[in-house]
Amino acid sequence: MTARMDSQAVIEAFIDALWMERGLASNTLAAYRSDLGHFARWMGGRELGLLAASRLDVLDYLSDSVASPPRTVARRLSTLRRFYRHQLRDGAVTEDPTTRVQSPRLGRRLPDTLTEPEVEALLAAPDRDDLLGERDATMLEVLYATGLRVSELVGLQVAEVNLRQGVVRVMGKGSKERLVPLGEEAVEALTGFFSGARRQILGVRISHDAFPTRRGKAMTRQAFWQLIRRYARKAGITKHLSPHTLRHAFATHLINHGADLRVVQMLLGHSDISTTQIYTHVARERLKQLHAQHHPRG
Repeated sequence: MTARMDSQAVIEAFIDALWMERGLASNTLAAYRSDLGHFARWMGGRELGLLAASRLDVLDYLSDSVASPPRTVARRLSTLRRFYRHQLRDGAVTEDPTTRVQSPRLGRRLPDTLTEPEVEALLAAPDRDDLLGERDATMLEVLYATGLRVSELVGLQVAEVNLRQGVVRVMGKGSKERLVPLGEEAVEALTGFFSGARRQILGVRISHDAFPTRRGKAMTRQAFWQLIRRYARKAGITKHLSPHTLRHAFATHLINHGADLRVVQMLLGHSDISTTQIYTHVARERLKQLHAQHHPRG
């Protein structure tokens, strides 16, 4: 067996173990597979498998990655740390080659978000007189009302929506379930969509997906991202957007209006509050901008 074939088998065994032990999302597992595959090919150039890597190999690999963005390098090192700690625990290696290897210093990157007027413009962009426009408007309304991840939104099932109680049940990362309030406007939008446009979109087809396409299937994350971009252009929004822009806006606007950080953490489904704390920085940056814009000595 060649070093490359051996490494591929080790990678797949590691991915399977992560899925079995932690139930990580397919996108997360794909990222681990990609990062490990990149390092395995680099090690293959030295005719070595992954389990033969030394600390010097890891340092040389990171040095060769200097042209890559710092966040990419940091992510790859994080993947290697997790991989070798797993191998050390299982006895496949006798030492962790990532020990005492420092991650590149990263500046705190604030998430892209929208102002409240920009969100209102985006929510008003779809044509509600059109069946698919009504669906898209409802999806945007629910996304902003709940702060769901895009993957959670497109995968939402009708049975997971409780209009009477005004909540959605979401299965997030790591198979962790959470209940998220919808709010009056989202409940109203969903009620109208479920009883009207959704039935007409499906026709005689049966679907358990809350937001089906004309084919009666769930929308993909990529397709919904294209919708966001199209409606943003229609709303005259020129700033850079990401698929999680409305999720970021949801969290930022909650904190701007005085929401407790722990509550926002629960709503977003973050396992660590340090992940949620980034939004307090976003709020402070917004306050600085307002001060500079409106204060006579700003």
